[in-house]
Amino acid sequence: MACLILPQKGEEAEISKLLRPYGLRPSDVKGLYRANGKILICLKKRVKVGLDPSLLASRDEEAEIIRVHTFIEHYKGLIHLEREAEIEATLNEIRSISGRERELYGRAILDLKGTRLPSRFNLFFVKFGRSRPIETEIASGDIVLVSRGDPLKSDLVGTASEVGRHHIVVAFEEQPPKWVYTPGIRVDLFVNDVTFKRMEENLELLRDGANERRKLRNYVLGIWDPPPAGREPFTPKTSLNPTQIAAVEGALGSELFLIHGPPGTGKTSTLIELILQEVGRGHKVLASADSNIAVDNMLQRLAQYDLELVRIGHPARILHELESFSIHAKFENHLEAEAIKKGWEEVALLVKHRDQFTKPTQARARGMSHERILTLAARGKSQRGVSVATLQSMAKWIKADRKVEALVKSLRNEEELLYKRIIAQADVVLATNGMIMSDLLKEELFDVAVIDEGSQQVVPSTLIPIMHAKRFVIAGDHKQLPPTVVSRGAKELEESLFERLIRNHPEESSMLQIQYRMHEAIMGFSNHHFYDGKLIAHERVAHHTLADFSLAPPARFPQILDPTNPLVFVDTKGIEAFEQLPDRSTSYENPKEAQLVYDLAQELLAMGLPGKDIGIISPYLAQVKRIKKLFGLETEVEVKSVDGFQGREKEVILISFVRSNQEGKIGFLKDWRRLNVALTRAKRKLICVGDSATLTRDPLYHELLQYISKRGRIVWID
Repeated sequence: MACLILPQKGEEAEISKLLRPYGLRPSDVKGLYRANGKILICLKKRVKVGLDPSLLASRDEEAEIIRVHTFIEHYKGLIHLEREAEIEATLNEIRSISGRERELYGRAILDLKGTRLPSRFNLFFVKFGRSRPIETEIASGDIVLVSRGDPLKSDLVGTASEVGRHHIVVAFEEQPPKWVYTPGIRVDLFVNDVTFKRMEENLELLRDGANERRKLRNYVLGIWDPPPAGREPFTPKTSLNPTQIAAVEGALGSELFLIHGPPGTGKTSTLIELILQEVGRGHKVLASADSNIAVDNMLQRLAQYDLELVRIGHPARILHELESFSIHAKFENHLEAEAIKKGWEEVALLVKHRDQFTKPTQARARGMSHERILTLAARGKSQRGVSVATLQSMAKWIKADRKVEALVKSLRNEEELLYKRIIAQADVVLATNGMIMSDLLKEELFDVAVIDEGSQQVVPSTLIPIMHAKRFVIAGDHKQLPPTVVSRGAKELEESLFERLIRNHPEESSMLQIQYRMHEAIMGFSNHHFYDGKLIAHERVAHHTLADFSLAPPARFPQILDPTNPLVFVDTKGIEAFEQLPDRSTSYENPKEAQLVYDLAQELLAMGLPGKDIGIISPYLAQVKRIKKLFGLETEVEVKSVDGFQGREKEVILISFVRSNQEGKIGFLKDWRRLNVALTRAKRKLICVGDSATLTRDPLYHELLQYISKRGRIVWID
């Protein structure tokens, strides 16, 4: 099969024009592929045509273009499926369940009233508050839908800027309507469609990548093999353990590198040291993650050092205490910004002056061009029934408008140059992956991209920072939860780029092995089953328990709540604590188990353990909802799904496994990564609650109970 290679011109619809000079027709084409600024046209076998050899693609070039084109088109399709599924799932949930239920799931806040706050960065801020505490999954940076009445009839969308105990601050790009300041306002978590569009746009950037972009793209797609990882010794600027030092050495000496950070092993601390070392070598660093929280976490840690840091992003998505690092704050505080501000004031005066005259609308001008109006006005002539006075007034409007346009263009150019200067002066630029494709950064190329949360983001998201750097380092843990994917047709997105690369290039990775979170008994099961026994509990946490605190002895459940014992399984098989499926729900709950977990948490509180140190996890949202109802809103005890607790930790974690049935069905509890996350959130005590008769039908849970019987305690409830 012959493949013709041509410079890229126009779209696929123009294929006949491309083929005509070579005596070919569209029916002669078997496949058409676009990449590297070229079009590869593969002809059907039956086509016999004498072509200039210079027009034929080499096998390597042919393979590269086909591989790149196929990858991009495939992932664009997956992104489209996921975007549609997320939008539909959000709208369906708003339609099908009550606002109260959605609030219990943490995706809505009801009974709010807005208060106007001062505007900042050309945004309008409204503080929505109520007397009852707010318990929500909505976080700073999330897109929210604001409504009064039926949310599906509202088109008022904003960005959550701050979420407090009794309020949420939302930023709007336009002046919000007056009804937001009345009682009965509802705020819903909504879908950020811009992120999907930016991922697609970056895929097109990847398609025609040249030089550094082509090289990294081809490493990622497996077209080329990356050079062997090197080791570059360094003098640490922070306190690191030997495995963290090894990871930084590998990252400094490689074009692509993966830092595998299991729970509690100081992944972010390792990235901070890496960034400090890169800056010390004179390299410009792009630090990114999928979530604003992860980006701000890096920013908070870096802010302790003498670095020039710039945070790119919607001002409402940046933690208030970090606002001074925002590019918008740096712009406003810059000396040159004062002159630009005065320029915009002059624009306002010019517009006011211009609007004293007659605007040459289509109806008033009666088809005359601006140039014709100016000519007639200068000659003092009328035309098409338009008086001389009107023409002269319109001419003055046109002249004033041209002054406005010229000044606006000049000011926007000055703004752009100043923003670029601020970015150029930065040692480290921090942004979410999506924001890298904003106008401020999309043309920038950094010496190195340092990407956190690598195992929790879909491939097209991770590719954004990679396409804006000469080298990259990704940190993550593919043994924990994968990216969240809603569409059944896009499940392939659940495999992160981190997971794919660490499987294909294990030599380009390093695993952090010393963990600073868990008692060694809590760590042990996950360590053996998921981390090949490589984890070591640091001496300061290896044997810590609740006995280190001054707690009262438990009045109830003494065997379960023994402060000296870090690991307990509470077996409910003797109390007929069966699962049930609530009406109109696909999520299971277990009322008796929920009550037991609630009672255990209440006793921990009675012993003197603060509520903020207690976390309750269930893999099932219906169970999360039921347990939250038992607590009400007046509690500091956090009750979340497994997904909601990834990256989090508490002194005590209680897990409600929920499933209890005669058939031994455990559904998606079989997801070992979900189990791994749940088991590794506790620092000093882990209490697992479930029905052993159901759970142990699965080999992994059977081994878990065997482990707990050896390293902890199993308590039967009757």
